[in-house]
Amino acid sequence: MPLWQHLLAQTREGFWLILPQVQLAFFGMAILLMDFLLEKGQKSWNVLTALLGVVFSAVSLWKLRGLPQGGIAGFDNSIVVDPFFVFFGFIFLAATALVILLSVKYLEIEDENHGEYYALMLFSAVGMMFLAEGNDLVVLFLALEIMAIAFYVLSGFLRRDRRSNEGALKYLLLGAFSSGVLAYGFSLLYGISGSTNLDAIADAVAVRPPHDFLLLLSLATVAAGLFFKIAAVPFHQWAPDVYEGAPTPIAAYISVASKAASFALLLRIFLTVYWPVRVDWVGVLSVVAVASMTLGNIAAITQTNLKRLLAYSSIGHVGYILLGLVAGNTRGLQGVAFYILTYAFFNAGAFAVIIVLRRKGIIGDELDDLNGLVERNPTAAVLMLIFVLSLAGIPPTAGFVGKLLIFWALIETNHYILAVIAVLYILPAVYYYFRIVAHMWVREAGDVSRPHISPGQAVALATAAAMTLAAGIYPEPFLRFASYSLMLPFGR
Repeated sequence: MPLWQHLLAQTREGFWLILPQVQLAFFGMAILLMDFLLEKGQKSWNVLTALLGVVFSAVSLWKLRGLPQGGIAGFDNSIVVDPFFVFFGFIFLAATALVILLSVKYLEIEDENHGEYYALMLFSAVGMMFLAEGNDLVVLFLALEIMAIAFYVLSGFLRRDRRSNEGALKYLLLGAFSSGVLAYGFSLLYGISGSTNLDAIADAVAVRPPHDFLLLLSLATVAAGLFFKIAAVPFHQWAPDVYEGAPTPIAAYISVASKAASFALLLRIFLTVYWPVRVDWVGVLSVVAVASMTLGNIAAITQTNLKRLLAYSSIGHVGYILLGLVAGNTRGLQGVAFYILTYAFFNAGAFAVIIVLRRKGIIGDELDDLNGLVERNPTAAVLMLIFVLSLAGIPPTAGFVGKLLIFWALIETNHYILAVIAVLYILPAVYYYFRIVAHMWVREAGDVSRPHISPGQAVALATAAAMTLAAGIYPEPFLRFASYSLMLPFGR
């Protein structure tokens, strides 16, 4: 069969497996074409088009549920549609929808209401979806770059803002370097196995001699590239500057969607390719996790900028998630999935309150901008309290359940020292998170203006708060979904 006929047959057979991504790309291109025809007062059509794209993609993704444990492979086994993909796909789509709703008023205030903003968000979601679906090194690397390039542009979207330009440039340069390191690691895996397919690579890795030099070198370089993407120490330097400089909705998007996608890539590789040599990377992940919790929590104490504070706190949360992978048992992996799922909502909610504070002439991302918020906008103050409690890991919120699962898994696997360290780092986190509460509820308001919550922001905030509290008060459905993601037995 000629090559073109083979490719056509593969496309016909596998079209339904990539339909969610195709729909996102289609609506993204539609926004680019339609934006030229819209007047300045008609830009809301871009928002509706982007949300429609997310809804259509979510419906197609929902139809792919109920798959067998091994999933369904397509395009010569270069992609695999399995519960792992469905789970992360819904996280990406939910985060995309939340950020679209949070962006409408923000872009109007910044006078940057351009269609390419929403198109780039949908294109980045396409990359994320392929990251969770990819079963081939080439697919995974292309997906990672599709996502990353969109984020580089979105980080510098405020063209007249020097902080935005500086953060985007740092993100681009460091991101390109990390991608090069990751590509080198991928090339070593190809050299070891003679294939770019993850299943074939895993088989080749399993028969390598213990502590094989090439295998350890590939592990080190792949891990370094992935640690940059999730902002783990010592590859975290880009996060505070990018979070501070990027448009606040994009900072939220990077902190939840990009991080979830990067963890999807890390889990896909470590649970397949490198699982046979787990003994070689558990120690490294333990050190990186403790270092991330240490630097993230200590550095956050001194921050006065809310976005930088949340950037450093997110580094600390990365440490907790990595500890679940270190535990490596059923409860640990369930905790990792649950943490990533719920973090997307309560961390995005915290950024949403910062977005509400943005008004003409007021950036609203400093701690002092929260002063007296309970008097100026009680609803925003109460919602921020919910998100802060969850970030700190205090019941009855999702953050508490996520941390509890990680601690429980560490104790079950006899990682007592790591469990004690993880518990102790809650103390500095409580301190700097409750600085936010003190500014909202105790400090007197220097600014008497009352922040207004737009309809889109109200929907996003209500959704984030509801999910945060629901997962903390009645976590069973979320735990079932987390167990489903990795086909884990529930309740063990």
